[in-house]
Amino acid sequence: MPMARENPLGSYLRDRRARLDPQALGYPMGRRRTPGLRREEVAQRANVSPTWYTWLEQGRGGAPSAEVLERIAQALLLTEVEREHLFLLGLGRLPASRALPEEGVSPRLQRLLDGMPLSPALVRNACWDVLAWNTAARAVLTDYAALPPAQRNILRMMFLEGRVRAAQPDWPKVARFVVAAFRADVARARAEGRVQALVDELCAASPEFAQLWGAHEVGGYGEGTKVLRHASAGLLTLEYSSFGVDGRPDLALVVYNPASSEDAARVQALIAAI
Repeated sequence: MPMARENPLGSYLRDRRARLDPQALGYPMGRRRTPGLRREEVAQRANVSPTWYTWLEQGRGGAPSAEVLERIAQALLLTEVEREHLFLLGLGRLPASRALPEEGVSPRLQRLLDGMPLSPALVRNACWDVLAWNTAARAVLTDYAALPPAQRNILRMMFLEGRVRAAQPDWPKVARFVVAAFRADVARARAEGRVQALVDELCAASPEFAQLWGAHEVGGYGEGTKVLRHASAGLLTLEYSSFGVDGRPDLALVVYNPASSEDAARVQALIAAI
């Protein structure tokens, strides 16, 4: 006799349902044949039909919509990682990122930055505010600690500060790249509402930004090479990589590594001069 085909989505839903405490969620304990919530209780919390939810667990229903999966994730009190897994099982793709509230970085993430003594590194949010940095970033890029928090924004510095603009040997190319990557980050983190005031400010203050923003180009930051014209060290070539922060789709870790031994020596001299 052939074995029954496994239903990964149904198994996952049953497992998550069994882990919930009915009493803590306001349901009477009574006589329950299995631990956790009943199917009809999950359906009620997710505002879906009990019959349809039962079919979903049994692998008999059609593909759920993203909206319904979101309600089920909330009903089952899933963590962000569990929610992503639910969408992968149910729809074969990740859910849209949630726009998370503004927070600082964890002490562990700051220690990670500090553990790269010769590599300028920083953490920025979806609005491209710099939230954390290491000593090398302070020496090579900007002394962010000397700026008010509202001024630690990469877009503001790129378009409104002459010093930062002068440090880019090919400013028009860099500016176009930055705006395209910024637009993609904003959409990915669903932060359009949070950045509107910044966009309005920059459009009013910088015709170049207004033109680039109006072009609606998008691009990825990823990895590449950045050339800086440093005021005291001269030309510096840095290889950069951008990484997402697990559980924080609104944050990115950007690391710059000296591209040669000569660049590393210049970075080390800048750090020593602080």
